[in-house]
Amino acid sequence: MQQQLLPGFALPPLPTLENFVVGRNLELLATLRALTLGNAQERFFYLWGEHGSGKSHLLQAVASTAIAQRKNAIYSQVPAQCSGFELVVLDDADCLDESAQIELFNVYNRLRDGTGCLLTSGTLPPAQLAVRPDLATRLGWGLVYRVHGLNDDEKTAALAAHAELRGFALPGEVSGYLLRHWRRDLPALMGVLEALDRYSMERQRAVSVPLLKELLEKIE
Repeated sequence: MQQQLLPGFALPPLPTLENFVVGRNLELLATLRALTLGNAQERFFYLWGEHGSGKSHLLQAVASTAIAQRKNAIYSQVPAQCSGFELVVLDDADCLDESAQIELFNVYNRLRDGTGCLLTSGTLPPAQLAVRPDLATRLGWGLVYRVHGLNDDEKTAALAAHAELRGFALPGEVSGYLLRHWRRDLPALMGVLEALDRYSMERQRAVSVPLLKELLEKIE
């Protein structure tokens, strides 16, 4: 089944540190808050975790906060664009080709010789990345955090809390069905939940598994 936005789907909210569902990442979130406030003890940070764990959310949140504070910051996936910035936030370091790896190596050295900070990410710890050994070594020199994705109980709790904020109770069988039959990253789950709320009001029917099935059948 091809999954896409229904006409009634809301665009997901912009990533912030406040709307990140913390789960087992409390220390990491505190560290990133300190980074945005200029109180971090370290200047180099590497986050790793599986796809959908929230790495990109956190990186975009840090960058947007810094830019809103008029700091000299950039969020990018292209190291060549990062020259001249004092806070470089670069996603998916493990996806860089050879020339981009060299550029990131140079960005790291420039920031290390100055006063800047680097926040980057990948799906594996630095030592396991399929990148140049000298780049992997540098990425491992700073603080390295694993971003723990939410388990099913945490996702169920997050969905129930979001439903409560929207003014309805989410039956456990509905969240269970959604977790089994939809993308498992939280933004996608929240998007369906908001669409389900509107769909139930349009149909004047209570939120239930049959109603959710109807909604998902429309996404083809």
